[in-house]
Amino acid sequence: MERKKSVERLVFFTDAVVAIALTLLVLPLADIVPELVAKHAEPVEAITKNFGPIFSFVLSFVVIARMWWGHHRIFEEVRAYSTPLVYVNFLWIFTIAVLPFPTEITGSFGANRFAAMFYTGTIFASSAAQSAMVLIVRRDRTVAMSADSVTDRWLAGSLLATLAMLNAFVVAAFKPALGYYALLLLIPAGWVAAWLTRRKGES
Repeated sequence: MERKKSVERLVFFTDAVVAIALTLLVLPLADIVPELVAKHAEPVEAITKNFGPIFSFVLSFVVIARMWWGHHRIFEEVRAYSTPLVYVNFLWIFTIAVLPFPTEITGSFGANRFAAMFYTGTIFASSAAQSAMVLIVRRDRTVAMSADSVTDRWLAGSLLATLAMLNAFVVAAFKPALGYYALLLLIPAGWVAAWLTRRKGES
């Protein structure tokens, strides 16, 4: 019972960090309003003249929400944590806590090469940490709820998502503006994983 309780404490702590990160994302948008008031500008300009910050906020919100959901799925299959799992989980927490920073840079500098690489690199690191947690749960029978907690399709989807994020980082290095759109490769990653596991089952 004590070990199970420890896992729950780890999850609660992680969820709190995610909630704080999501809150921090919107603060730069809130700062826009006093600036408009000082300039005697129209309220609608908070939207019409801030597409960059709004886009980066929405994108980061979706990314963090997706990452949190993946993390939630992983820890539903964890009955007791291990030291490697805790370390990798804290690495994942670090990437989520940092994300509001590159989000703010992206909203301010847009298609700048450093901004795009910093942003996509942070998301790649987060995805890589999440894939590492999936591998730990799959391989460590003392951690997982059961021997088949992590399916082949789940593992493939996680690894393909990380590969997609690495691709976005590389694209951002050469075509910064396209790096953000390359993040959309997250969408078909699950489809490809399903196709690969079906082929494996048929062979």
